[in-house]
Amino acid sequence: MTLDRYLIRQFLPIFFVAAFMFVFLISLIDLFANLWRFLNYEVPVKEILRVYYYYLPKSLSFAQPISLLFATAYTLGDLYSRNELTSIFSSGIPFWRFSFSLVLIGILASVFSFYFEDRVVIPTLKIKNDLSRTYLRQETRENNSDIVIKAREGRLIYSADYYDDKAVTLNGVSIIEKDEDGNFLALIRAPSASWTGEFWSLSNALIYTWEDTLLRVRPLGQSDSYRESPDTFRRSSYEVESLSAREAGLLVADLKSAGLPFIGALADYYHRFSYSAVSMVVIILSISMGGRFKKNILLMSLLASLLVAVVFYVMEMITMMMARLGYIPPIVGAWFPVAAFIVIGICLLQSAKT
Repeated sequence: MTLDRYLIRQFLPIFFVAAFMFVFLISLIDLFANLWRFLNYEVPVKEILRVYYYYLPKSLSFAQPISLLFATAYTLGDLYSRNELTSIFSSGIPFWRFSFSLVLIGILASVFSFYFEDRVVIPTLKIKNDLSRTYLRQETRENNSDIVIKAREGRLIYSADYYDDKAVTLNGVSIIEKDEDGNFLALIRAPSASWTGEFWSLSNALIYTWEDTLLRVRPLGQSDSYRESPDTFRRSSYEVESLSAREAGLLVADLKSAGLPFIGALADYYHRFSYSAVSMVVIILSISMGGRFKKNILLMSLLASLLVAVVFYVMEMITMMMARLGYIPPIVGAWFPVAAFIVIGICLLQSAKT
């Protein structure tokens, strides 16, 4: 339709300019927050620019929803100030039909956002973080303490006082063995265990078993039965934000099967999908705001966009924090802000001029 093409031609230049502006602003804020650290370690300007070159995709990921919100509000407001919307409404075209092409852009932007985050943002952000840690001499420690791990569908329960990642050893090891029905079979205790590359070698291990209603103890000879990977005992160095959607789903499943806390990871996994839908949500919300500003359209659209973005991200931060702490279901924490803003957009759209 001619009007659809006209609206898209009005919208796209504003969106690209807004995206460039917000990407530059987000990158600049992150740079200023870390600039003193780079200067303290005398990192060359060329390397600082290299770090923030890899941060650009993440900046675009943050900037896309705000840019869509601003571009939509400004485009519709500008059309209304030039009386073009009034002419369109006078011809009998409903407002929802006229703005349908923008909704379609929002849907396509949401699909793009998901795959862009999965295929581009996550790998480049990892490179950026690795470079930053290298230049700022930040070490990641994966030692762990007070460990309790379930393995083999709960038939093995490991307890260890401390895991030394550098030496790949466990100290103060206890292993409970159960049968398929969950009944106790044996308890193995050892002062330490070391990883041979294939299995855990227990040092001076003792095994406790029930025999004739008595708990008997005997030395456990060398055994290669305990083959759980050292990754199982490391302090979790993986976060859902640093993994693709598929890998994040596997991480949640692994944490759940190992008996480790998984609620926070599950909330972050759902958030991966809900965040992709934000582009569509802000388009709907911005359409409902279109035409409400008759003066100072550029300034009012920018302020409205920033205000709505701040409210949304604050709400999202609160619900995600509550989800990670277990106060609300993870799926609610991830999707409630999206659903709430869709409802707000629809309510505002009903009162919009048409």
